[in-house]
Amino acid sequence: MKSERDFPALVAPGPALREEQAARAARQLTLPGFDDTAQRRLAAARVLVIGAGGLGSASVPYLVGAGVGTIGIVDDDVVELSNLHRQVTHTTANIGLAKTTSLAQAATALDPNVEIIEHNLRLDSSNALEIFANYDLVIDGSDNFPTRYLTNDAAQLTGIPLIWGSILQHHGQVSVAWHEHGPGYRDLFPVPPAPGTVPDCAAGGVLPGLCGTVGSLLATEAMKLIAGIGTPLVGKVLIYDALAANTRTLEFSRDPQGTEVTELIDYVLFCSGSLPEAQSISAQALAELLAGTDAPVLLDVRNDDERAQQHIAGSLHLPLPELEAAIESGAALDQIPEQVTVYCARGPRSQRAASLLAGRGITTNYLEGGLPALAEVAPQLLAEPAPTEGARS
Repeated sequence: MKSERDFPALVAPGPALREEQAARAARQLTLPGFDDTAQRRLAAARVLVIGAGGLGSASVPYLVGAGVGTIGIVDDDVVELSNLHRQVTHTTANIGLAKTTSLAQAATALDPNVEIIEHNLRLDSSNALEIFANYDLVIDGSDNFPTRYLTNDAAQLTGIPLIWGSILQHHGQVSVAWHEHGPGYRDLFPVPPAPGTVPDCAAGGVLPGLCGTVGSLLATEAMKLIAGIGTPLVGKVLIYDALAANTRTLEFSRDPQGTEVTELIDYVLFCSGSLPEAQSISAQALAELLAGTDAPVLLDVRNDDERAQQHIAGSLHLPLPELEAAIESGAALDQIPEQVTVYCARGPRSQRAASLLAGRGITTNYLEGGLPALAEVAPQLLAEPAPTEGARS
């Protein structure tokens, strides 16, 4: 097992504690391995909590009580009566109120000095990176797969540690995805489950106290990362069975075959299972086809700047956002032939493009590993700089 020194403290210590801050933290300042410097790190920390439901409403009060200085809360829902059996930070009086506001009120009632930033919105690919950039750490307590994959990818792209938790019925899971030091959510769950195979809390139910147990674990992992104490759940997932009163920890590692995350995508579509599965072609197989007499038509879905640096000679060009817009609007794709091989920098964009095109009846596959993979086996096929030929002409 790694020692606590293997993971650096995430946040630099802030200024000297005020008398009230020291008094509030008196019972944790006496903990072995925890000192004034650790408390100052907590006071300087900025933590983003995704979801103000069962897990968020349980973890935020403990973050406030621990002395975390700034907490952002993301949610676009309102408090409902059916929430209250497990989301006990919300109250009957706050039914109909935005969950971010309800949770912010509870937080400031606990400590008026904490800075609470309400993000009363739905997190998506258009805003995640901008929001994440303002925080040191993210806690994902969301209740849906699109958000879980989104938070993992946004955390990886911004370099921010992610603590995620999930609950269903009487089971809970907690893990830390700090991509600089270990695997992430995609390494444990490379693809989302098929729609309808995993019930949500409304359909499957949830044991009320499970929210408090898992939510407090999320807050504890955050304290450990911020202050640099203990060993965080990096490369491990803690599984809790409330009915059996049993916990176990499973170790996992990076998936060597995992797709590299280079950008955010449409995660609702990614998790919906509504697109045909894209077929891949290896760089070696594509190079052999291109050397033959019946070479496939190639489509580059990277952006203009990427293409200007390097591209496959003779390939068409249509950036993925433009392809998505055309398909969403129902526009004709006359510029795309009936059979095409799609490529990008690493694979994710071309895989999505191939699925979109297959959904429109076009026979397609995508280059596995992207342009670097082809460069390794057939560098002579690459041209630079890019000419202006393309699917948009």
